[in-house]
Amino acid sequence: MDNYEIADNFSLLGKLMDIHNENSFKAKSYSVAAFNIEKLTMQLSELPKDKLFSIQGIGDAIGKKIIELLETGKMQSLESLLEKTPAGILEMMRIKGIGPKKISIIWKEMGIESIGELLYACHENRLLLFKGFGEKTQNNVAESIEFYQKQLGNYLYAQVELIANELQKFLVKLFSTDKIHITGDFRRQEETLNELAYVVPASLQNIIAKFELLEDFEYLEANENSVSFKYDHGIKIKIYSSTENDLIEKSFYTSATEDFNKHFKQEFRAIDLSSIPDEESIFQKLNIQYIPACLRYNEEIIEKARSFKIPTLIEPIDIKAIIHSHSNWSDGSNTLHELAESCIANGLEYLVISDHSKAAFYAKGLNEEQVQLQHKLIDELNSQFLSTPGGRPGFKIFKSIESDILNDGALDYNNNILSTFDLVIASVHSNLKMNEEKAMKRLLTAIENPYTIILGHMTGRLLLSRNGFPVDYKKIIDACAANHVVIELNAHPRRLDMRWQWLQYALEKDVLISIDPDAHSIDEFHNTRYGVLAAQKGMLTKEQNLSSFSLDEFEKFLSEIKKRKGIA
Repeated sequence: MDNYEIADNFSLLGKLMDIHNENSFKAKSYSVAAFNIEKLTMQLSELPKDKLFSIQGIGDAIGKKIIELLETGKMQSLESLLEKTPAGILEMMRIKGIGPKKISIIWKEMGIESIGELLYACHENRLLLFKGFGEKTQNNVAESIEFYQKQLGNYLYAQVELIANELQKFLVKLFSTDKIHITGDFRRQEETLNELAYVVPASLQNIIAKFELLEDFEYLEANENSVSFKYDHGIKIKIYSSTENDLIEKSFYTSATEDFNKHFKQEFRAIDLSSIPDEESIFQKLNIQYIPACLRYNEEIIEKARSFKIPTLIEPIDIKAIIHSHSNWSDGSNTLHELAESCIANGLEYLVISDHSKAAFYAKGLNEEQVQLQHKLIDELNSQFLSTPGGRPGFKIFKSIESDILNDGALDYNNNILSTFDLVIASVHSNLKMNEEKAMKRLLTAIENPYTIILGHMTGRLLLSRNGFPVDYKKIIDACAANHVVIELNAHPRRLDMRWQWLQYALEKDVLISIDPDAHSIDEFHNTRYGVLAAQKGMLTKEQNLSSFSLDEFEKFLSEIKKRKGIA
């Protein structure tokens, strides 16, 4: 059991105690313990048991429960509460906007024990009868439930990537052939998906017969072309049957959207794709440019292929730097030195450290004095990296901040402090429940601030969890163009914000994009890859991405952009 699982147990224990109106002091201590355990750098399971109690924040009671978890995999106190909690109440804990205290009222005072009942009660305005539930709260609860229900069964691309690749290897062994093609939404690199699809050169009867012997796959349905199963991990698996002759044809068509296939077949009615050796040959036969699977989604891409106007798409290897990273000065896990060393070890040329600003008190945002101290440390580290034989010549840490965009659109420091940063990333983190008018006014004011260099995660969305606040994308992009502001494609797989669908409009307006991991640890540096996969769908090139700039190019960019903005 790793630290994250241990922390999850303590977090759940604290929330359930609040729901059951048990000792609030203990409930809070378990929630604090969960937070502290998640931030630890060493694994508790690897420590001698007597050493647990010496860790800051882990007292006698918490330590004993950790040992109980490590030895038995359970906490009896948690198990007792789980036994007394209806399944519907546990599911309710997944709904955004209703914490344990409100769930307790919903259950104990309203007599509601399921999400369906709660949604119905919202539609009848029954929540308004209880203290703490105003009209706004009721509407938010209803919206959150509807969003949750709609997303059930969907997964982030990053959540199923490992399973998808492992299943492909499994199918290769199961059918004794390496001609197993992954297809569908996964091959198109969709942000979220509800199934994994494969093309297998075998009859439908043979496929069903082999899967009948596998306990981890539950039969769902079949038609003349495919059969679907529910995999043990919960995701739906679709297997398309093919022959050796039509394997490539089926792989091609199942990798594209219905809209793409409709127009493709209309444009090229006479083409025979049977017995074609590979997908590249399809496009050679048609004398048009190859269309990568990630772009097979509409008619426009076919026209681009006809005129050979699909650009060379950005690749993960094109990323030269980590822009937007948090250290342990705010809510990150690693020191500045550790972050820089990891960048150097991975061949990156620079690091833009962007801890939270002071308004983000919940994330240990930096006050003015801390900003000055961090800048002094960055200067010292940069001196070391330039002079130490172990450091790669030319590596540099840039002084940045992820400044909160306040309610009125102002940034989180005065101009004297803002001028000390090499660049500022401006992002909204609080009061996310805004209508479009409020959101636009807030964002446009921040964009017009001359110290804003990058607009961070434009809408604040969290995939499968939270809709972003509404914005007029064209007006935001136009404003960024007019004010020389770079737009971030936040590469965290739960964000991927700005949406790739708006990349082409931004590029038409000559707005630079920056694929940034929003990393809170070294492990999250790899988030950039998911940003690249999303950016490929928007046909971004490395030349149009700020984090693909070399160190020299980046420094030149900063110098020129500050002159244009009048802050050089």
